[in-house]
Amino acid sequence: MAADNISFLRKYKQTKERAQCTLQDPERVSGALINVAKHLGNLKFRVWEKMQEIVQYTPVVLDPNTAHPGLVLSNDLTTLRHGDRRPLPENPGRLVKNTVLGSEGFNCGTHCWDVEVRNSKKWALGVMTESARRKSSPMNEGVWMLFHFHQQYGAGYCAGESVHIIMRQKLQRIRVQLDWDEGELSFSDPDNNTHLHTVTHTFTESVSVLLPGV
Repeated sequence: MAADNISFLRKYKQTKERAQCTLQDPERVSGALINVAKHLGNLKFRVWEKMQEIVQYTPVVLDPNTAHPGLVLSNDLTTLRHGDRRPLPENPGRLVKNTVLGSEGFNCGTHCWDVEVRNSKKWALGVMTESARRKSSPMNEGVWMLFHFHQQYGAGYCAGESVHIIMRQKLQRIRVQLDWDEGELSFSDPDNNTHLHTVTHTFTESVSVLLPGV
């Protein structure tokens, strides 16, 4: 490789003999074929399984058109936080108090969702009917919620009535389960498998997820 052209041509025969290399045929190993069925069988289902490990499904998508100007929603519309009040278009569906509604209403069936409140000092969450007055306090008729305020827990519903709830430890996550057909709305602590409160009501119209700012 280091020789110039003339030297290479003069010693070509010797170089060719030195460069000869006899390779043996590769040995055939029994059972060397890949397991086609293992890798290609139910391929769509296995891809779906893998996608579940890396993609998180969120059952509640928030409606930015109902969000109070003091709330900031995430880009995927699944979380919210307090922020500076922003100038937003006035529309009949925008809520007052630091609240926002889910984008989808429920008028039948059973639905369940978890809300992470973590170490927030105050929060409230629940459901609101379509006919509930959106331009007033969320404690009006047509709203049922669980709340944490001044280090106390309670449940409020039906025109301002409320029930005090005694908790031994601070809640980090709340599970809300709505059975529209049976007229039951329940709140629980999924981390400790503890029931918190249940509301019974005969629902006659669509209800939406209500998430005041935390």
